[in-house]
Amino acid sequence: MKMAIFQVRTWLSRRFSSVSSHPLQVCVVGSGPAGFYTAEKMLKAHQGAQVDIIDRLPTPFGLVRSGVAPDHPETKIVVNQFSRAAQHERCSFFGNVTLGSSLSLAELRELYHVVVLAYGAESDRVLGIPGEDLIGIHSAREFVWWYNGHPDCKNLDLELKNTDTAVILGQGNVALDVARILLRPATELATTDIASHALAALEESSIRKVYLVGRRGPVQAACTAKELREVLGIKDLYIQIQEADLLKTPKDEEEIKNNRIQRRVYELLSKAATTGHSYPRSGQRELHFVFFRKPDIFLDSDERRGHVSGVHFEKTVLKDVGGGKRVAVGTGQFDDLQCGMVLKSIGYKSVPVVGLPFDHQKGVVPNIRGRVLHNTSEDPTLLEEGLYVCGWLKRGPTGIIATNLYCAEETVASILEDLDKGVLATKSFSPKPGREGLLHLLDNRNVRVVPFNGWEKIDSTERRVGSLKNKPREKLATWEELLKAATE
Repeated sequence: MKMAIFQVRTWLSRRFSSVSSHPLQVCVVGSGPAGFYTAEKMLKAHQGAQVDIIDRLPTPFGLVRSGVAPDHPETKIVVNQFSRAAQHERCSFFGNVTLGSSLSLAELRELYHVVVLAYGAESDRVLGIPGEDLIGIHSAREFVWWYNGHPDCKNLDLELKNTDTAVILGQGNVALDVARILLRPATELATTDIASHALAALEESSIRKVYLVGRRGPVQAACTAKELREVLGIKDLYIQIQEADLLKTPKDEEEIKNNRIQRRVYELLSKAATTGHSYPRSGQRELHFVFFRKPDIFLDSDERRGHVSGVHFEKTVLKDVGGGKRVAVGTGQFDDLQCGMVLKSIGYKSVPVVGLPFDHQKGVVPNIRGRVLHNTSEDPTLLEEGLYVCGWLKRGPTGIIATNLYCAEETVASILEDLDKGVLATKSFSPKPGREGLLHLLDNRNVRVVPFNGWEKIDSTERRVGSLKNKPREKLATWEELLKAATE
């Protein structure tokens, strides 16, 4: 262990030989898009900044690696840009370092002038309805991590062979990703970077019907046209949409008129409802869009106690709540949908760490343009000096990868303003331990650090094994495999 830390130090000392003796020490927590965009912008904006990125995983890139669907390789090209940032002479990456257990937030703030928290949202919102803990019910995040080879979810116990029907709660892009992976022929996924354990399970899957269920109507569907077009384009797939659900109210017409994306989504759904066959052929896979339903109870199976057997839904209508906003409210009418698996795509949730102000209701860190506030009062005079946020932790789990670019620009602008105004002046001109202090602390705690060249070894192994299977890479999906490959 000591030797591993020594090797990391030796490698880094060569890279940072040209850095000034008292640089501005910046630590970014989280190596997803928000973290890397922050590091990139900081390096470019402040020539005296030394930026360290830490992540609890041995692998960088966050949701680009573990969230983007395997059949969307073009979305992952951004890792080339992030890799260039990690290889910058004033930047370093330290994987397998967990904020909260490897070291505390208070310790990190002592080591660095500036700490930017960009670790995203690694938990899930809950519905809080009866039966939510039944076997066969999972979050969409867990399913996505499972098929993307995230080491926390390799052993996820999915009911793929015990049922032919899955219900997905939600109609956003993540929900559509999940539906597409369940319904696409496994032969088409075999040449992607999907995890091998997921491919093997999907090849044996009995799932033939997928229901995408939303609280609101087709006009309010939260997906984008690109994602919808992709799932509708799966070959030999039966699509079912109730034409009654497609009837628009004057308020719907107004929404569509003012939103090009919603209009395009509605047009695609309408076209899908009126083309194709009236009934599925025998053995044909089916995708059903169900609107105006909210889950009320998850049903327990009579044959397999403790397993989900269906969802009891309440029908909904849209109600005006002022300000041009409408919400789905229950009508008191109910119906059931039988299934053996439920995937909840109702939103990710950020998790706080000790010493971090947190708005539990909104699921974000209270902040003004990335500056962390003492509490949720939004009093701009109560700032946590030197502490900033970016990404989902800052604004909530919304947007696409590029959204984090603008988010990072705003946070970095706040850091630079604080430096110019002297808010950080006393700290920025006094030495901080930074990287050396971080490595010393982790060394004393026997934390096995994975630097960027360790990730490059993982990357090389995955690509080499993948090429033998006609895949871009074969992901290492356990902690043991990842840590071993990082040191070979």
